[in-house]
Amino acid sequence: MKTASLTQDIAYNDKKPSINVLIDTSASKEIRIVFKKGQLMKDHKTPFPIVVQVFEGAIDFGVNGSIQHLKSGDLIALEGNVIHNLTATENSIVLLSLSIKDKVERVKNITTN
Repeated sequence: MKTASLTQDIAYNDKKPSINVLIDTSASKEIRIVFKKGQLMKDHKTPFPIVVQVFEGAIDFGVNGSIQHLKSGDLIALEGNVIHNLTATENSIVLLSLSIKDKVERVKNITTN
């Protein structure tokens, strides 16, 4: 059994979103992304399906030329190889569920200020 908290040790970085692996299992990686308002993750894609949950705050989730306005409690799921981006419209805590086959370093490389 593994446990983690989305709300403990929150750190809002000034330059780019803060990324922390909360739980790493044999099937998935649960990653907390902490955004300050205005921070973004530029256009990118993952080779595997993902699920994104807004735990706190709000984000604009861009995919296929449209923007989904997601707020606290909202989830969105994408298949692999779909280009998407995220922009925090408020200070936000986001939970990203990644395939175990995906790499956290890839996620860290797409964050920007």
